Amino acid sequence: MSNLRFYSPENLALGLTVKLSNSAATHATRALRLNPGDRIHLFNGDGLDYTCELISIKKNAVLATVSASQPIKNESPLSITLLQGISSGDRMDYTIQKAVELGVAIIQPIATERSLVKLSAERAQKRLEHWQNVVISACEQCGRATIPAVLAPIALSAWLASNPHHGYMRILLNPVGAKRLAEWPTSTQNIQLLIGAEGGLSATEITLAIDQGFQSVILGPRILRTETAALTAISAMQTLWGDF
Repeated sequence: MSNLRFYSPENLALGLTVKLSNSAATHATRALRLNPGDRIHLFNGDGLDYTCELISIKKNAVLATVSASQPIKNESPLSITLLQGISSGDRMDYTIQKAVELGVAIIQPIATERSLVKLSAERAQKRLEHWQNVVISACEQCGRATIPAVLAPIALSAWLASNPHHGYMRILLNPVGAKRLAEWPTSTQNIQLLIGAEGGLSATEITLAIDQGFQSVILGPRILRTETAALTAISAMQTLWGDF
């Protein structure tokens, strides 16, 4: 089923005929070699999967008619916001992709003092669009019908200033003065997880985060890469408090 599941930005409802996006049409017809009469599943982020039948395959358009819909109930009971220090190369893409598979609700790229990637306004917008496409692709693969949002990159200090911590459990990966994750009881399902980029967070950023309610947590005695740290922490939270 996952290979026959595609994102559609269109409104979807029983009986409607929709045009597949260019990427979905190319994958369906060229990679999967589907034909009229074959069934696929579409989703648009409203929490439903829509069963559709391909009715027309032409060079400039692939059309499908919606024949049924069903709610998808695989969202995590935890509402995790991942505050991820912007990392370089494919690391950021990998972190976002796997975080979606693990059930995060929101991804907030964070510009930190030690981030190797410095984004201009134009580059930030392009990366934001790219990251949202990474999220959509991950949802296609893992079966999620609710699409996590990727927010515009922001400096950590600016994010902290505009986001009061009331009602959230705030977790910071920081080996200094930290406890194991299992030692922190949680009374809320709303979690904000802060991860530094390749060089970690600076002492100033750590102090600022702690002053704003973040609690220091350690993930074992070994130093983890930024992408490993994020995914390990999310997995541990899902095991302790979520749906693992």
